[in-house]
Amino acid sequence: MEHPYLFFVKLFELVGLGHFAHEYPHVIYSWVVMILLIGFGALAAKGVSMVPTKMQNFFEVIVGGIEDFMIDVTGEEGRWLFPLVGTVFIYIFVCNLIGLVPGFFPPTANLNTTLSCALVVVIFTHMIGVKYHGVAYIKHFLGPVWWMIPIIFPIELIGHIARILSLSFRLFGNMMGHELVLGILFGLAGAFFAPLPIMALGIFVALVQAFVFFLLSVMYFTGAMEHAH
Repeated sequence: MEHPYLFFVKLFELVGLGHFAHEYPHVIYSWVVMILLIGFGALAAKGVSMVPTKMQNFFEVIVGGIEDFMIDVTGEEGRWLFPLVGTVFIYIFVCNLIGLVPGFFPPTANLNTTLSCALVVVIFTHMIGVKYHGVAYIKHFLGPVWWMIPIIFPIELIGHIARILSLSFRLFGNMMGHELVLGILFGLAGAFFAPLPIMALGIFVALVQAFVFFLLSVMYFTGAMEHAH
């Protein structure tokens, strides 16, 4: 979908990088999101004190809520996974949300962004499995009895590949669909504020899609930590 106006794409055109900006707007806006998150994180860390400020309280509620939910699923043993899982959730949520700002493009509306996030989660899932079980992690793919290996092993491989497709295409499809609907409504009736209800719904969609990605990631990590049956 061709966007009528993207602020940072126009900015890149002014410095002679218009071709790159038009080809890879998701890369540019991914960096915008990362810079925003790093900036807010630095501000939050700078003002940390024993007597919390309003901003510190705000960040503590968000981060603490995400961590508590994750620990409820994984148990205390999975607490060390929180930095990755929390980062994935916040990054995807902000990527989804930024598309509601005029002149901005949600990076998650591009399959490359969602696929990269999915690959990080799935690859790290297997790293967790090897960390906890060593070579015995292969038992997760072999089934309960040896004579079922020729059947179970291909099914497990397909299932783990399907995780990548499921994580990436679900998020991409929902965000791209939302972008298309907004684009059509703005084209047909933008002057009459017709897209506003869809934009309001977009906040809910952004949160739900980020939460689904987060929840599935936590479940995959938890499964890798458990012993094979």
